[in-house]
Amino acid sequence: MKCPFCGHQEDKVIDSRTTAEGASIRRRRECLHCGKRFTTYEEVEGHSLMVIKKDGRREPFDRKKVLAGLVKACEKRPVSMDQLEALVDELERELSRQFEREVSTKEIGERVMRELHRLDPVAYVRFASVYREFKDVEQFMRELKEILALKGQ
Repeated sequence: MKCPFCGHQEDKVIDSRTTAEGASIRRRRECLHCGKRFTTYEEVEGHSLMVIKKDGRREPFDRKKVLAGLVKACEKRPVSMDQLEALVDELERELSRQFEREVSTKEIGERVMRELHRLDPVAYVRFASVYREFKDVEQFMRELKEILALKGQ
């Protein structure tokens, strides 16, 4: 495994464990050259789910893209990487079970927003503002009012 910090190709595995769902193995590694630690995941390669983009293009589902969007939405929020990775793991499992070949970005986005709403309302609003492409402050305020109304229940 190539070190993401220095590019050296030799490391040692410090710890291995299966994820909570048993779908992958998480390995903590230490580079033998620079001594920095990093994490890798090993998982069974499943069938390739295609994502139908808003403009009709199709591309393979990329968990890294989903995770990157979540990380950005959760910046400076009390949400751990483990929570975000678990969210993406569960999303991938659900999509694989419910969709045989193709799924729309709308379906993925709605599921991500549902989970983010539960996990962290601020991160949810950040994600929703980009995903739903709020055109004005009124749209943004309506979303905030809905969250506040749900929180008051």
